[in-house]
Amino acid sequence: MEKHPDIRIRVVKNGPYQVSGNVPLQIQTIGANTEGESIEWIAGRHITPESQPFYLCRCGHSRNKPFCDNSHKQALFDGTETAGHTNYIEEADLMEGPAMLLTDVQKLCAFARFCDPNGQVWGMVNETDDPAIKEQFIKQASECPSGRLIAWDKATQTPIEPQLEASIGIIEDPAQGISGPLWIRGGIEIADATNNPYEIRNRVTLCRCGASRNKPYCDGSHASIKFHDGLE
Repeated sequence: MEKHPDIRIRVVKNGPYQVSGNVPLQIQTIGANTEGESIEWIAGRHITPESQPFYLCRCGHSRNKPFCDNSHKQALFDGTETAGHTNYIEEADLMEGPAMLLTDVQKLCAFARFCDPNGQVWGMVNETDDPAIKEQFIKQASECPSGRLIAWDKATQTPIEPQLEASIGIIEDPAQGISGPLWIRGGIEIADATNNPYEIRNRVTLCRCGASRNKPYCDGSHASIKFHDGLE
């Protein structure tokens, strides 16, 4: 995927994310049905940075979330990156259905739960010869913010990706009473603390609670520690 040359995120060693470029920053809320299942993304208010570049909290301790206020220094935050630079497809498990394929990298799970309704995507892939199930399968896989799950057309062996503008979403999850990761969308380059870029992808999620074991990516740890940013 082509990157946006004027937008870049760099991980600061044991510190925040440095964001360069004019990129929209907006709250994105997980909308749930009456059973608590994730069914839609609800775009919320825009947040305007006061400077360029700007810095987004990575340790979870800032009193000025989503921005960094240097609390990582007092917290002695260990932001060591453990994710490595292996490309998604090299790590993905593959499931094959009659009309669709599903790839899955479990350690990228951001606990957004769009995969769960209608029998879960891992079961739905086996029924993708049914047009209605195929359509729902694609929708649910495409709404996974972390890109853990990707639906592929079996006949052409091509991934089906949503059209996402370059932007950063701040995920809120009121159904669970928690706040989620940063949702990086539309092919923004992310570089590690040594300035070595990670694979450029259409959708990834970056940890902002400080607890992920797969830094800089989210691994769903915000759910277990009940992270809440106070923005919503």
